Parts: sequence; structure tokens; C-alpha cells
Amino acid sequence: MRPLEGITILDLSRVLACPFATMILAEMGAEVIKVEQPGSGDETRSFEPFAQAEGGEEVSGYYMALNRSKRSITVNLRSEEGRAIIRDLAAKADVLVENFPVGTLKRRGLAYADLAPLNPGLIYVSCTGFGQSGPYARRKGYDTVFQAMSGLMSLTGERGGGPVKPGLPVADLTSGLWVAIAILSALQGRVRTGKGGHIDVSMFDAQVSQLTIAAARFFALGEVPPRLGTEHPGRVPSASFRCSDEKWLHITVSDQHWEPLCRSLGLDEMLADPELGTNSGRVARREEVMQGITSAMEKLTRAQAFAVLDGAGVPAGPLLSLDEVMADEHVRARGLVQRFEHPTLGEFPGLRSPLRFDGWEDPRFGRPPLLGEHTEEVLREHLGMDAARVAALREDGAL
Repeated sequence: MRPLEGITILDLSRVLACPFATMILAEMGAEVIKVEQPGSGDETRSFEPFAQAEGGEEVSGYYMALNRSKRSITVNLRSEEGRAIIRDLAAKADVLVENFPVGTLKRRGLAYADLAPLNPGLIYVSCTGFGQSGPYARRKGYDTVFQAMSGLMSLTGERGGGPVKPGLPVADLTSGLWVAIAILSALQGRVRTGKGGHIDVSMFDAQVSQLTIAAARFFALGEVPPRLGTEHPGRVPSASFRCSDEKWLHITVSDQHWEPLCRSLGLDEMLADPELGTNSGRVARREEVMQGITSAMEKLTRAQAFAVLDGAGVPAGPLLSLDEVMADEHVRARGLVQRFEHPTLGEFPGLRSPLRFDGWEDPRFGRPPLLGEHTEEVLREHLGMDAARVAALREDGAL
């Protein structure tokens, strides 16, 4: 048994943040009913990259990365009969997740206030760019807009250079994690009260809340942190260093690692300097310390530098490219890449959940659904509809 078995999530969301959240919960055992637009489905079904089947059919890798282990139904929310289906499903669901622009579902009679009387235990999650209130509530935005406006992008980039976005959509991904946390918290709260509620998740808020240490420096020192590349503003050394073979190694050192670092790299003068034995002393003399380590690392290949530092117990790791990560022995040993059987692609790889349970079954690794694949069976199982009724709804354009 998986920990969320018996929980039903009605997922009206699209694209990345919320589908990522509901995939996490689906793989922990929840039944996630993904509601998609008839004909086209979630927009990401048309997003690159595409995997190509032998017959030439293309399937979005983007969609597959965020929608495993779900059931897909198609419902036309512009149809009154379609909206009635959503109301009926919500009346039986534990959770509803949506990321429509503020006010959209209210106009369609599917807001929390409309559905709560049908199901007082319903947990209704609205994830929008800027939240349900405030001067920006009706603004539109994407991952990079939230990165920019939250200050995250201002912290990312090389010294003296312009802002740089991270290589992954971190605003979407971390907002998805907050949505999952919100749902799990509300489910636990409902155990005590028997009542559901409405949760307002703002992707902008989520990014501002994650400024944490950068905000701490501002609150404590009045400092607006500069861009430092891979360096840490409050710890030295903590940075990536180029090695003689043009590969990079990242090193992060606390005081207890300073001596073995210096001995491993032959930095005898630095080791003999008592001021550099403390992090505060090294922060004050950042340029000197960084130059010394940089010069030492330039004489070693990445493999040599890692071997000597890891052997001395110094926290360090090679900066790996994506192909190196996928080939890494620890990634293979932990089974982080798994495969599902897709109806058109055959066997296809993906990244498993990082969670491992003792006492429950581990998260499942199911395939993503075809568009509308489960419409008839979900309506039969949850609403008692027969094939004739489903066919009539299709004919009327509700499905």
C-alpha cells in the first residue's frame, strides 16, 4: 500500500507547476484525474522535445515528464454539461487543483464557493502567478517572470555580469512542491476537523519566500547580495574551480575541512596563517584564498583533484553535465532512471521519485496517459454513467 491510496485528486491544471505537484501525489498512491480540453489537451502535449515512435507519431517529452501515473479525461468546461460533470466529480473528490487566471472558474460556476456546499471536505487549491488578491492578482506571468520579479535572477550570474536564469524552471518546480506541501498539510488538517478549505498559492510568493539566506543578509546587514557566480556570499571557499583538463570541481569547506584542504593542495602558507583558519577570516580575505585555490586546482585534472580531496574528507564534487549524470554509478545504483511502457513509443525512460519508504510501498512509476484515455471508465466508476450516456455527452460536445 502507498501512503496516499484512497485519495482522489481532480486536477484541472495545465503546463508545469501544478501537474508536477499532482504527479508527485499520484506516484505516492493518489488517484489523479487529469481533466483536459477535448481535442488538444494540456498545452504541453504540443511542447517540444518530442519523442518519435516507429510509425512517425510524436509524443511530447515535456508532457510525459510531468504527468506520469495519472488518468486523463476530456471535459469541455465551456459546456454546461461539461461543467456539471466537474461539479459531480468535485462532490466526490478529496482535492481539486486548478491554475486558471483569477476569476475564470468563478465565471463558470466552479469556484470554491460554488463547490464547497456540494462537498464540505473538499480541499480546493488555486495556484496562480500572483495569488488571489493584491495589485498584481490579475497579471499573467511565466516561470522566468517570477524568477525576475522575486529577486532570484538578480542573485544568479557571474561577478560583474548580468543576471542569468537557472538552467531549470525553478519557479515552476518549487511552486509545484509548495502545492504538494499545501495539499498534504490540508489532508492532515481535515483528519482533525473533517472540513476542507481553499488554498491560495502564489508562484510569486513562493519565490520570495525562498530568498531565505539572501533575505537574512538583507535583514541583518542591509546588504543587497551581489552576483558571485558559484561562490557563496558567507562561506569561503565554496565555489567551482577549473581544473587542468578544462573540467570543473565544486568545493565547499567549513572550518574543520580547511586543514585537510590545504594539505591536499599544498597550500602550506595559507595553512600556517591562523586568521585563515576561521571562515570569517577567509571571507575577509576572499580574493587571496580564491586565488590560492584556483592556482592549485589548475595543476590537477578534475579526477586527480577529486580523488585527493575526497580522500581527505573534503566536501567536493565534480560539476557534471547531464549525460555524465545519467551515466553516473550512484545514479544507476539508486535506480533514479526508470522506464515505463508507452502505447506508441514502447519502453521510455524517466526520473523516479526520490522518496523511498519503509512501511509503505515506494512511489509507483506509471506511464503518462493518452489524451482522454480514461474518460469512459472514470465517468462510469465515479458517476455511474453507462457507455450510452458517455457517447451522448461526446455527441453534445461536453467531452
